[in-house]
Amino acid sequence: MQDRIGIAACFSSGERTVEDPATITGSGKSVLISVYRTKIGDQCRLMTIKWFKNLLLHGLSVSVEGPEGESHCTCKVELKPWQIWRKQGSKRFTVDGKSVDVFWDLKAAKFNGETEPSSDYYVAVVCDEVVVLLLGDLKKDAYRKTGFRPSLIDPILVSKKEHIFGKRKFITRVKFEEKGRLHEISIDCRNRIGQNESNASNGVDPEMEVRVDGNLAIHVKNLQWKFRGNECILVNRLRIEVYWDVHDWLFSPGLRHALFIFKPVMSMASPSPLSLSSSSSSPPWSSQTGSSASAADGFNGAGSSEFSLFLYAWKVE
Repeated sequence: MQDRIGIAACFSSGERTVEDPATITGSGKSVLISVYRTKIGDQCRLMTIKWFKNLLLHGLSVSVEGPEGESHCTCKVELKPWQIWRKQGSKRFTVDGKSVDVFWDLKAAKFNGETEPSSDYYVAVVCDEVVVLLLGDLKKDAYRKTGFRPSLIDPILVSKKEHIFGKRKFITRVKFEEKGRLHEISIDCRNRIGQNESNASNGVDPEMEVRVDGNLAIHVKNLQWKFRGNECILVNRLRIEVYWDVHDWLFSPGLRHALFIFKPVMSMASPSPLSLSSSSSSPPWSSQTGSSASAADGFNGAGSSEFSLFLYAWKVE
């Protein structure tokens, strides 16, 4: 059950592993955090790429796990419309005495309303004259700019954490497999979410729908009684465990977020079609106590990725 420790921690009673709400909601900015495992300084380390946006700017920051698990902030770039020079450049820092360079070119990046650019950009991280992480579609430009070769070890995407805002509907896009296609996930909550006091008298119960590529995957009725739960769905024959916790939407005042986790399940045997909507009244990890995820979380014994998407949905009244 080691692979479920990180998920259990998010749903344990008490604190959740989420950034200070003031840093997320103070300016109403959306945040997308991707965590990769790659080799830097002869060691496998976690590298975090954070994209953020609000009404005035887009931004990017990069950090690398240090020797004691602490983070080294490598660079932070704010892409304001009137600062063209910041959209291309490089910065250097050190990790355990090793020089690490970050190169970026976002001059023509297309965001299409999203937090992370979709095309016409690159972000490259270099250590020991090797490109250890390369993001974006301008790969030839990145190698030409850095002048270094790609790493022999491909980085592994461990997790994505995304903070999004909405009134009723929340939409994101994600790849569950490295070479798979991009899937659209939409979460739609209906019928007076956050006004539970009036639901009973009006005879209206809140409900929730989760759709993947427009197809209904999960439908939860009587959400005020099923505000935490999990179901298993199939996406292109890949089994995905979906966990949700919308308690704070229903019972906590003020600006609060719900948490959704989408976790591919790696198994040797193909799941039966009957498992498309298998659910239980309580998650299988609910009896566990929360604990901090280690640097090795997200990898099995064979070294393959067990990717998880953590979606923090902030409901705006």
